[in-house]
Amino acid sequence: MSNFTTQQEKQKEVKEKEKLGRETLGKFFYDLAKIAFTALVVGSIVSVTTEQKKLECWLLIGIGLITTFVFARIGHKIMKL
Repeated sequence: MSNFTTQQEKQKEVKEKEKLGRETLGKFFYDLAKIAFTALVVGSIVSVTTEQKKLECWLLIGIGLITTFVFARIGHKIMKL
């Protein structure tokens, strides 16, 4: 009977490690989403408000929003597993 309980404990430890790894990876992608939003979107909005209305600024805002959404979605899917 003790052999069975040790196997269950080992399986439980493995599951906990996998869960911790998924959470850490999910948080990493959420952090990437925050960085992408800050660097691309907020930085470009500052350029637009200072009267530098160029196509590149709007393109960076669009790329930043898409990148933020993709990273946040990946992080959400990983943490939901």
